[in-house]
Amino acid sequence: MASTTITTPLPARNQNGGFTLVEVMISSALATVILAAVLSMFLFLGRSSANIINYAEMESQARRGLEFFAQDSRQASNLAWNSASSITLTVGASNITYAYDSATGELSRTMGGVTAVLLEGITTFTFSGYKITGADVDISDLTTAAKRDSASGVTKQIQIYIEAARTSVTAVTATNTVLSARYILRNKRVTA
Repeated sequence: MASTTITTPLPARNQNGGFTLVEVMISSALATVILAAVLSMFLFLGRSSANIINYAEMESQARRGLEFFAQDSRQASNLAWNSASSITLTVGASNITYAYDSATGELSRTMGGVTAVLLEGITTFTFSGYKITGADVDISDLTTAAKRDSASGVTKQIQIYIEAARTSVTAVTATNTVLSARYILRNKRVTA
């Protein structure tokens, strides 16, 4: 006996073939997941670059401000405490005032009537004075001229402590802490 194979023809596929609803739903879901991943990476990179810009700007301002202060303090022949957050250095024939304004959060340098802002966004600022022996100079109460003169007369070294912060629209707050070294007033005569 011979075997015979019966084949049934497949139904003809439509020549205008498209995607089924299930295929469209699956491809849409995959595209959404991929797009969400790309978008979140883009936002992350944007926030990171904004933070890096804030850090770089703060670091540049702090470095420039401390360099001005270091140069002026090392050349100063005299120092006058105006307040706990303001000093005037005598460099040659010029008086140079460094002042921190807590209302604006700015450290400024005034020389010859011209004021330049050295650092913005300061959240914490402290001047510290030290005697020739290394002991602290008490600048907690500089309300009278006699107290300011007394503190000014014994100060041989100055230190600045600064904390600055920046916030941008796309990034969290970027903070930068700068603790400077003590600057010795080399040209100021102080006796122990």
